[in-house]
Amino acid sequence: MKRSEINTYQKDAVRFLNKHNFQLPAWAFWTGEEWHQKTGSDYDEIKECNLGWDITDFGSGEFEKTGLLLFTIRNGRLDSDKYKKIYAEKIMIVGVDQITPTHFHWKKSEDIINRGGGELKVQVWKATEDEKLSEETFTVQMDGIRVAVKPGQILTLNPGDSITIEPYVYHNFYSKKAKTLVGEVSAVNDDNSDNRFYEPAGRFPEIEEDEPLLYPLCTEYNHVCS
Repeated sequence: MKRSEINTYQKDAVRFLNKHNFQLPAWAFWTGEEWHQKTGSDYDEIKECNLGWDITDFGSGEFEKTGLLLFTIRNGRLDSDKYKKIYAEKIMIVGVDQITPTHFHWKKSEDIINRGGGELKVQVWKATEDEKLSEETFTVQMDGIRVAVKPGQILTLNPGDSITIEPYVYHNFYSKKAKTLVGEVSAVNDDNSDNRFYEPAGRFPEIEEDEPLLYPLCTEYNHVCS
Protein backbone atom coordinates (compact mmCIF):
# COMPACT_ATOMS: atom_id res chain seq x y z
CA MET A 1 0.00 0.00 0.00
CA LYS A 2 1.15 3.56 -0.64
CA ARG A 3 1.61 5.91 2.30
CA SER A 4 -0.53 8.47 0.49
CA GLU A 5 -3.39 5.95 0.42
CA ILE A 6 -3.01 5.20 4.13
CA ASN A 7 -2.99 8.91 4.97
CA THR A 8 -6.18 9.42 2.96
CA TYR A 9 -7.90 6.48 4.66
CA GLN A 10 -6.94 7.86 8.07
CA LYS A 11 -8.39 11.28 7.24
CA ASP A 12 -11.58 9.70 5.92
CA ALA A 13 -11.81 7.53 9.03
CA VAL A 14 -11.60 10.52 11.37
CA ARG A 15 -14.46 12.21 9.49
CA PHE A 16 -16.55 9.02 9.64
CA LEU A 17 -15.88 8.50 13.35
CA ASN A 18 -16.80 12.11 14.07
CA LYS A 19 -20.04 11.65 12.12
CA HIS A 20 -20.91 8.80 14.49
CA ASN A 21 -19.70 10.70 17.58
CA PHE A 22 -16.97 8.16 18.26
CA GLN A 23 -13.84 9.77 19.67
CA LEU A 24 -10.34 8.28 19.64
CA PRO A 25 -7.75 8.87 22.39
CA ALA A 26 -5.56 11.96 22.00
CA TRP A 27 -2.47 9.97 21.04
CA ALA A 28 -4.27 8.72 17.92
CA PHE A 29 -3.39 12.07 16.35
CA TRP A 30 0.27 12.30 17.33
CA THR A 31 2.45 12.71 14.27
CA GLY A 32 5.63 10.81 13.59
CA GLU A 33 7.65 13.73 14.93
CA GLU A 34 5.59 13.82 18.13
CA TRP A 35 6.08 10.07 18.59
CA HIS A 36 9.82 10.55 18.05
CA GLN A 37 9.83 12.75 21.16
CA LYS A 38 8.01 10.16 23.33
CA THR A 39 10.95 8.48 25.05
CA GLY A 40 10.99 6.38 28.20
CA SER A 41 8.66 3.63 29.34
CA ASP A 42 5.46 5.65 29.83
CA TYR A 43 4.26 4.76 26.33
CA ASP A 44 5.23 1.09 26.36
CA GLU A 45 1.68 -0.27 26.55
CA ILE A 46 0.69 1.52 23.34
CA LYS A 47 3.76 0.23 21.52
CA GLU A 48 4.02 -3.28 22.92
CA CYS A 49 0.30 -4.13 22.80
CA ASN A 50 -0.08 -2.86 19.23
CA LEU A 51 -2.60 -0.16 20.06
CA GLY A 52 -3.59 2.38 17.44
CA TRP A 53 -4.07 2.58 13.69
CA ASP A 54 -4.14 -0.64 11.70
CA ILE A 55 -4.89 -0.51 7.97
CA THR A 56 -4.50 -3.62 5.85
CA ASP A 57 -5.31 -4.88 2.39
CA PHE A 58 -4.46 -8.47 3.45
CA GLY A 59 -1.89 -8.55 0.66
CA SER A 60 -4.57 -8.12 -1.99
CA GLY A 61 -3.35 -4.83 -3.43
CA GLU A 62 -7.02 -3.76 -3.58
CA PHE A 63 -7.89 -2.28 -0.20
CA GLU A 64 -11.38 -1.13 -1.15
CA LYS A 65 -12.31 -4.68 -2.25
CA THR A 66 -10.35 -6.72 0.31
CA GLY A 67 -9.24 -4.71 3.30
CA LEU A 68 -10.05 -3.32 6.71
CA LEU A 69 -9.38 -0.20 8.75
CA LEU A 70 -9.08 -0.80 12.49
CA PHE A 71 -8.05 1.16 15.55
CA THR A 72 -7.11 -0.88 18.63
CA ILE A 73 -8.12 1.14 21.68
CA ARG A 74 -7.08 -1.28 24.42
CA ASN A 75 -5.33 -4.64 24.57
CA GLY A 76 -3.12 -6.82 26.74
CA ARG A 77 -0.51 -9.46 26.03
CA LEU A 78 -0.78 -13.17 26.67
CA ASP A 79 2.99 -13.58 26.85
CA SER A 80 3.75 -10.94 29.48
CA ASP A 81 2.76 -10.26 33.10
CA LYS A 82 3.61 -6.61 32.52
CA TYR A 83 0.13 -5.87 31.17
CA LYS A 84 -2.85 -7.00 33.23
CA LYS A 85 -5.63 -6.50 30.70
CA ILE A 86 -7.29 -9.77 29.71
CA TYR A 87 -9.48 -8.06 27.11
CA ALA A 88 -9.24 -5.94 23.98
CA GLU A 89 -11.39 -3.39 22.17
CA LYS A 90 -11.26 -2.24 18.56
CA ILE A 91 -13.25 0.09 16.37
CA MET A 92 -13.38 -0.78 12.68
CA ILE A 93 -14.70 0.78 9.49
CA VAL A 94 -16.03 -1.61 6.84
CA GLY A 95 -16.82 -0.34 3.36
CA VAL A 96 -19.63 -1.55 1.12
CA ASP A 97 -18.61 -4.94 -0.34
CA GLN A 98 -15.17 -4.54 1.29
CA ILE A 99 -14.47 -8.02 2.59
CA THR A 100 -12.33 -9.19 5.47
CA PRO A 101 -11.18 -12.64 4.30
CA THR A 102 -12.39 -15.88 5.89
CA HIS A 103 -10.42 -16.71 9.05
CA PHE A 104 -10.67 -17.98 12.60
CA HIS A 105 -8.78 -17.51 15.86
CA TRP A 106 -7.29 -20.38 17.85
CA LYS A 107 -7.59 -18.55 21.19
CA LYS A 108 -9.61 -15.35 20.92
CA SER A 109 -13.35 -15.09 21.48
CA GLU A 110 -14.87 -11.85 20.20
CA ASP A 111 -18.10 -9.93 19.92
CA ILE A 112 -18.52 -8.12 16.60
CA ILE A 113 -20.98 -5.23 16.93
CA ASN A 114 -22.65 -3.05 14.31
CA ARG A 115 -22.24 0.43 15.82
CA GLY A 116 -23.98 2.28 13.00
CA GLY A 117 -24.20 2.87 9.28
CA GLY A 118 -25.16 0.06 6.92
CA GLU A 119 -25.80 -3.64 7.31
CA LEU A 120 -22.90 -5.83 8.37
CA LYS A 121 -22.94 -9.24 6.70
CA VAL A 122 -21.13 -12.01 8.61
CA GLN A 123 -20.62 -15.44 7.04
CA VAL A 124 -19.76 -18.31 9.39
CA TRP A 125 -18.65 -21.96 9.43
CA LYS A 126 -17.26 -24.22 12.11
CA ALA A 127 -13.72 -25.42 11.46
CA THR A 128 -12.97 -29.13 11.24
CA GLU A 129 -10.14 -30.70 13.22
CA ASP A 130 -7.88 -30.30 10.18
CA GLU A 131 -8.99 -26.64 9.84
CA LYS A 132 -11.19 -27.05 6.79
CA LEU A 133 -14.74 -25.67 6.43
CA SER A 134 -17.11 -27.95 8.31
CA GLU A 135 -20.48 -28.98 6.85
CA GLU A 136 -21.90 -29.14 10.36
CA THR A 137 -24.83 -27.06 11.55
CA PHE A 138 -23.98 -25.25 14.79
CA THR A 139 -25.09 -22.38 17.02
CA VAL A 140 -23.85 -18.86 17.65
CA GLN A 141 -24.85 -16.25 20.20
CA MET A 142 -26.38 -13.06 18.80
CA ASP A 143 -26.98 -10.45 21.50
CA GLY A 144 -27.22 -13.24 24.05
CA ILE A 145 -29.70 -15.29 21.98
CA ARG A 146 -28.66 -18.71 20.73
CA VAL A 147 -29.20 -19.01 16.99
CA ALA A 148 -28.84 -22.18 14.87
CA VAL A 149 -26.89 -21.57 11.66
CA LYS A 150 -26.03 -23.62 8.61
CA PRO A 151 -22.44 -23.87 7.33
CA GLY A 152 -21.61 -20.80 5.28
CA GLN A 153 -24.77 -18.98 6.33
CA ILE A 154 -24.66 -15.20 5.99
CA LEU A 155 -26.07 -13.36 8.99
CA THR A 156 -27.17 -9.73 8.89
CA LEU A 157 -26.26 -7.36 11.70
CA ASN A 158 -28.24 -4.13 11.67
CA PRO A 159 -27.06 -1.17 13.77
CA GLY A 160 -27.07 -2.27 17.40
CA ASP A 161 -26.84 -5.99 16.61
CA SER A 162 -23.89 -8.18 17.56
CA ILE A 163 -22.56 -11.71 17.19
CA THR A 164 -20.18 -13.71 19.34
CA ILE A 165 -17.45 -15.48 17.38
CA GLU A 166 -15.82 -18.27 19.34
CA PRO A 167 -12.43 -19.88 18.59
CA TYR A 168 -12.39 -22.24 15.60
CA VAL A 169 -15.34 -20.50 13.94
CA TYR A 170 -14.41 -19.35 10.44
CA HIS A 171 -15.91 -15.98 9.55
CA ASN A 172 -15.72 -13.19 7.01
CA PHE A 173 -17.62 -9.93 6.91
CA TYR A 174 -18.48 -6.98 4.67
CA SER A 175 -21.04 -4.16 4.53
CA LYS A 176 -24.14 -3.59 2.46
CA LYS A 177 -26.16 -0.40 1.80
CA ALA A 178 -23.62 1.93 3.48
CA LYS A 179 -20.22 2.06 5.14
CA THR A 180 -20.47 0.59 8.63
CA LEU A 181 -18.89 1.40 11.98
CA VAL A 182 -18.04 -1.89 13.67
CA GLY A 183 -16.96 -2.50 17.24
CA GLU A 184 -15.03 -5.47 18.54
CA VAL A 185 -14.87 -6.51 22.18
CA SER A 186 -12.73 -9.57 22.75
CA ALA A 187 -10.20 -11.51 24.74
CA VAL A 188 -6.61 -10.33 24.33
CA ASN A 189 -5.81 -9.91 20.64
CA ASP A 190 -2.61 -11.18 19.00
CA ASP A 191 -2.54 -10.58 15.26
CA ASN A 192 0.94 -12.07 14.96
CA SER A 193 0.01 -15.59 16.07
CA ASP A 194 -3.77 -16.02 16.41
CA ASN A 195 -5.15 -15.59 12.89
CA ARG A 196 -5.81 -18.64 10.73
CA PHE A 197 -6.82 -17.48 7.25
CA TYR A 198 -8.62 -20.08 5.15
CA GLU A 199 -6.67 -18.90 2.12
CA PRO A 200 -3.21 -17.33 2.54
CA ALA A 201 -3.38 -13.62 3.35
CA GLY A 202 -0.94 -11.02 4.60
CA ARG A 203 -2.00 -9.42 7.87
CA PHE A 204 0.16 -6.27 7.78
CA PRO A 205 0.95 -4.44 4.51
CA GLU A 206 4.24 -3.49 2.99
CA ILE A 207 4.24 0.29 2.55
CA GLU A 208 5.55 2.36 -0.34
CA GLU A 209 6.69 5.68 1.10
CA ASP A 210 5.47 8.18 -1.48
CA GLU A 211 4.75 10.97 1.05
CA PRO A 212 5.35 11.66 4.78
CA LEU A 213 3.21 9.66 7.18
CA LEU A 214 0.25 11.30 8.86
CA TYR A 215 -0.19 9.02 11.90
CA PRO A 216 1.96 5.91 12.40
CA LEU A 217 0.40 2.47 12.22
CA CYS A 218 0.51 0.17 15.24
CA THR A 219 3.48 -1.70 13.77
CA GLU A 220 5.57 1.44 13.17
CA TYR A 221 6.28 2.89 16.63
CA ASN A 222 9.79 1.48 16.86
CA HIS A 223 10.58 2.98 13.47
CA VAL A 224 9.22 6.48 14.14
CA CYS A 225 10.49 6.60 17.76
CA SER A 226 14.07 5.58 16.94
